[in-house]
Amino acid sequence: MIYVLLDILRGWLSHHGLYSYFRVLDEIQFRTLAAAGLSFAIVLFFGKRVIRILMRLKIGDAGETDAVLLREHAATKANIPTMGGVLICGAIFISTFLLADIRVNVIYLGLFTLVWMAVVGGADDYLKLTASSRGTGRQGLYSWEKLVFQLGIGLIVGFFVYRYGTQVEAGQAVDSISHVLNLPFQRTYDPDTKFAADGLIYLGLPAFMILSMLVVAGLSNAVNITDGMDGLAAGISGVVTFALILLTLVAGQLGSAQYLYVPYVPMADELAVMSGAMFGACLGFLWWNCKPAQIFMGDTGSLALGGLIGYIAIVIRQEFVVLLMCGVFLFEILSVVLQVGWFKFTRIKTGTGRRIFRISPYHHHLHMGGWAENQVVARLWLITILLAVVAMASLKLR
Repeated sequence: MIYVLLDILRGWLSHHGLYSYFRVLDEIQFRTLAAAGLSFAIVLFFGKRVIRILMRLKIGDAGETDAVLLREHAATKANIPTMGGVLICGAIFISTFLLADIRVNVIYLGLFTLVWMAVVGGADDYLKLTASSRGTGRQGLYSWEKLVFQLGIGLIVGFFVYRYGTQVEAGQAVDSISHVLNLPFQRTYDPDTKFAADGLIYLGLPAFMILSMLVVAGLSNAVNITDGMDGLAAGISGVVTFALILLTLVAGQLGSAQYLYVPYVPMADELAVMSGAMFGACLGFLWWNCKPAQIFMGDTGSLALGGLIGYIAIVIRQEFVVLLMCGVFLFEILSVVLQVGWFKFTRIKTGTGRRIFRISPYHHHLHMGGWAENQVVARLWLITILLAVVAMASLKLR
């Protein structure tokens, strides 16, 4: 909104010699840093107030779990306020709304995704936390209900990103480069001509929507599964969103995209402001969520963060690079799938279910294996940093 007002008043400000005081807002890098700082400040300033409100409303985790091995661990988390995702989502929305160019399609599609996922996660949290008072058990949304909404938003944003997600420049239709399937180590542009390289795979609308659905829903679930220890999901998300700042700046600038041979998506650099807001919100939340946590993000925050990371990956055509950076998230959800699948398979075959891990998700397997909780969290942060470095380096190996 601030940038839009600057654009509207640009002529008047120049006429009165005031434009030089606001010129810095034209720099996407400045607005990205400002969004990160503002988002961090919002979470830090309102954190204590939100914690008090949630405690007064008794919106806290009861520390219940069906897993015997986790009951002692969960008991230590009892009555700590959850639904802290309202802080994260609120900070991202406000910072992006104020500092990004909200006339750009990819920005309001991103805000729509953020709100959609936050509402779904909030409904799930609310149903879980009020289940005992309603006498219906601790269930939240049914898995299929949550999945319907996750797949639904993936299909919706896939359709609109494909058709309207990028700006039309000079009256011309968006270059189909923004619809290419960007494979690892594949050059999008010919080194000599700088035109589209041969052999690119261009996605049609149905394929694009399916890919969008899988990435958005998959990452939202993966972050949700990972959110089980103090600071774990927030810290990993902070690393990933910092890398997203760099990826969006590259994708939205033709010279940078052609230099690194990655798809150029007009106006995608505005998503750097949203990525900066996500980064700042994650850092701010860590202030309250680091061990010992004073608040948990809950599904409200984890579904929104994962869904938004997936959305940005789709827009900038960097699904494989982002999935590499999110390797810890993906292994966490894979550990659950393998554990459940193997248990059911062996129970059918032998009559007794067997497990691959002590318990899933994998961070609890490590904890039950003797690692202290802060060791698990710090080491998975370090692994994510290494994966982000490798992912970013892979852009040059084309």
